[in-house]
Amino acid sequence: MIIWIASYPKSGNTYIRSFVSAYYFTPEGKFDFDKLKNIKQFPNVEFFNFPIKNAEEASSSWLVAQKKIKDEKKIKFLKTHNCLGNYKGNPFTTLDYTLGAIYIVRDPRNVITSIMNHYSYDLDEAYEFMVDTNRSIKSDFDDYSTYSQLSSWGNHYRSWTNSKNLRKLIIKYEDLENNKYETFRDIIVFLNTVANRTERVNKEKLQNSIETTNFTVLKNLEKSKGFDEAIYSSKEKRKKAFFNLGFNNRWKKLLPSEMIKKIEKTFSNEMKDLGYL
Repeated sequence: MIIWIASYPKSGNTYIRSFVSAYYFTPEGKFDFDKLKNIKQFPNVEFFNFPIKNAEEASSSWLVAQKKIKDEKKIKFLKTHNCLGNYKGNPFTTLDYTLGAIYIVRDPRNVITSIMNHYSYDLDEAYEFMVDTNRSIKSDFDDYSTYSQLSSWGNHYRSWTNSKNLRKLIIKYEDLENNKYETFRDIIVFLNTVANRTERVNKEKLQNSIETTNFTVLKNLEKSKGFDEAIYSSKEKRKKAFFNLGFNNRWKKLLPSEMIKKIEKTFSNEMKDLGYL
């Protein structure tokens, strides 16, 4: 069965995944990049036994792959950027294969600048990316095994948070800065609960996991060792830093007032729901 770590891109998914892998896959809660291999991205090529040729074939294969995971009779954490919905009638997941989900959401006024850096977009391109209800992503031009349906930022948020019967914990990225210990503790309590684990939170291991996945630590690790998930920019002809600004990404300093107003108008309902407005 699967526990999802889900988010819209550039919202803190890798940060949460690093913490979870440190806590659950090391004896003392001390992180290194190799531990991320315990929490794979879905969908991905390794989950399929044949080439995926198009988006419809990709979506029709999602549940087939998840059934194989369930048949292993183990609990697996999986990262995803897919919205929780159907593509041409094919659901991304069902409760037959899902135990629960952590959904990470971030202020869209900060998401947009991270999208700009990650994909080498200008501001208008990043805005169009975030409002496009048909937006999808994949890592290879020809191979659809990584195909993920995003939709818009607002639709993505609603798809996971409004889902009925799904056991979920909603985490605001900003709480990872302002209420770090309590937020990470809540994550462990939630994961232990949905996985039917009875042990208490190991406070020393929790603290180690927080300290060794601090954003500055992750950024320095990438500088010294590199990071496989960083992407190559054909525009800039270099590999972009994955861990860029982190909590120093402050929309009030980085965004022009016109774009702030556009984002707030487009996503006003979701932002009010989250307390961002």
